[in-house]
Amino acid sequence: MLIRDSSNLDQLEWRKMDGLMPAIVQDAFDGRVLMQAYMNREALAHSLESGKVTFWSRSRENLWTKGETSGHTLRLVAVHSDCDGDCLLVLATPSGPACHRNTDTCFDDDALQVMPELAILSRLERLIACRDTERPADSYTTRLLEAGIKRIAQKVGEEGVEMALAAVAGDRDELANESADLLYHLLVLLRASGIQLADVTRVLESRHG
Repeated sequence: MLIRDSSNLDQLEWRKMDGLMPAIVQDAFDGRVLMQAYMNREALAHSLESGKVTFWSRSRENLWTKGETSGHTLRLVAVHSDCDGDCLLVLATPSGPACHRNTDTCFDDDALQVMPELAILSRLERLIACRDTERPADSYTTRLLEAGIKRIAQKVGEEGVEMALAAVAGDRDELANESADLLYHLLVLLRASGIQLADVTRVLESRHG
């Protein structure tokens, strides 16, 4: 069930769960599981009203909004309950690392191999954004960004031609490699143009619909 606002809260099984529900936080863009915490009725209501994911701290016995000290907030996208109404799936957009260890998720150390395969595109997009902000001198991405949109667009064209030639030649390994090069350069071009990958996926979603 989609929890749209506070009017839906009575439909959840709060008493069965002693007033607390596990809340699994998932990246709304790439599907990665970011963390798991607990919400009571007040925390869920505050999340829905503020747009910032808020939990109940069992150790401190108070509300805590994710990122209130680190600045790494979770922007609420949607909340769903499971079929029994006793567990919450929270879709959110992170503004930084979700874990107190400064890692993207609380499961990074052991779960990288089971993350959604397409999540690499989101991770690559974030890395390109980091390179754009920090501009390390030894980075190929930095050199591309500093060369400007015209040069980046040229590289996209070159990689597209090389990918097409590999496809015509029937070389599957080369086609995969050239496709990876094309996707990387396309993400750099999107960054230089002020467009996010999510903008592209929304267009695809609208066409699919």
